[in-house]
Amino acid sequence: MVNGFRILDNSLPELPEVETIRRQAQEKITGKTIAGIDVLEKKSFIGDKNAAVGKTVSRLGRCAKVLQIIFKDGSALLMHFKLTGQLLWRDAGASGECRFARVVIRFNGGSRLVFCDARKFGWVKAVPDYKKECAAGAIEPFRDDFTQENFSRVLKKSRRPIKIILMDQAVIGGIGNIYANEALFLARIDPFRPANTLTAAETKKLHAAILNVLKKAIACKGSSGKDEWYRQLNGLPGCYQEHFLVYQRGGKKCFGCVGKVTRKNLGGRGTFYCPVCQR
Repeated sequence: MVNGFRILDNSLPELPEVETIRRQAQEKITGKTIAGIDVLEKKSFIGDKNAAVGKTVSRLGRCAKVLQIIFKDGSALLMHFKLTGQLLWRDAGASGECRFARVVIRFNGGSRLVFCDARKFGWVKAVPDYKKECAAGAIEPFRDDFTQENFSRVLKKSRRPIKIILMDQAVIGGIGNIYANEALFLARIDPFRPANTLTAAETKKLHAAILNVLKKAIACKGSSGKDEWYRQLNGLPGCYQEHFLVYQRGGKKCFGCVGKVTRKNLGGRGTFYCPVCQR
């Protein structure tokens, strides 16, 4: 644990899904004032809910897989969706919440955000300073610290499998199982290879592949593949699952060669790759 975060966190949604929700929620709630918070499941809310009541939303941020609703004084509501968490928007006057509603954030005027979570692993957390709640030490795609040099330095420090390094939130923030699989295929790198065995050319290719895959997933408004709960703010699924290269394609023909996609477990997660063209 670092600052309350579970570091080895391979849960969904991942960076593209949380970034999609951030962008959509920012359009809806920036400038709105919180009228009240209804906690329907005690374990789903951490901290004092009244600390956020009466405060006006300044902007929305994201740290790795955590959504930040930031107020003018720097305090915030944080949300981690874990495996089955969703955040849904309800206009003023709209009736009904989702079946698994756990926390309802009500705004002046009657509109609201509903945090839903079937398995109750996710949480909403009230904090006095959002800057202190982001895991320290990890580099993160789309931030200034995600340079080829820093990425190479991270990989050279470890003999752990490269896929495990990509998903380790203490090392690289935001990447989980879906996009680790996809980026490694795009870079043609075996997910089981020790991270420090990658050449400079392979490291450069993987760095570019990560950004490429994440950008495409954000453009598709995230992934809602088989057995996944992710939904956009309006309740619709994302569409990146229609573009999966290897993820959830076990036994199907490889898009890059004559081989077939293989599924094996690595670190307790399904790992999809082509043993022919990923080296």
